[in-house]
Amino acid sequence: MSISVIVLIILGLLTLVIIFIYNSFIQLVNRTNEAWADIDVQLRRRYDLIPNLIDLVKVYAKHEKAVFENVTRARSKALNATTIHEKETADNLVRLALGKLIAIAEDYPQLRASENFSKLQDELTETENIIASARRFYNGNVRDLNTKMETFPDNLIAKLFNFQKREYFQIDQQAVKADINVKY
Repeated sequence: MSISVIVLIILGLLTLVIIFIYNSFIQLVNRTNEAWADIDVQLRRRYDLIPNLIDLVKVYAKHEKAVFENVTRARSKALNATTIHEKETADNLVRLALGKLIAIAEDYPQLRASENFSKLQDELTETENIIASARRFYNGNVRDLNTKMETFPDNLIAKLFNFQKREYFQIDQQAVKADINVKY
């Protein structure tokens, strides 16, 4: 075998390795994007429930104007957030504000007994569970993508094609403590 044939075989194998690694990055990026879209859909679902919850609580707790304004402001900030970090920060504010709103509802037995309030509580609880699951799925994909970007020889291909690490979507521990456990 001549040297030119050996060089062509080596170049061919190297090209196949690069193609394989590149395609695996594309799969991870697409899975991560899909996982983020799932989170975004559920966050929007939660944000869409907020006006109904505010309207219902307002009927019983008319003097809690500051809490309603805080929830509305947090929701608006969350809806306008664009980056993962902005969404993470805004979502933590929404969780805290909703926790305070739910706490107010505890002071009104008639409100807690309301069928509409109960239904909203169930929807919020379901949404929170779905968000938690979607967050775990997203963070798992981010972990896989970021790990691949740090391992050799994948890191060389990542730099060559300008793949970027992703941020995890985390919740603030204070927001977790004030989480919406809407079971009474």
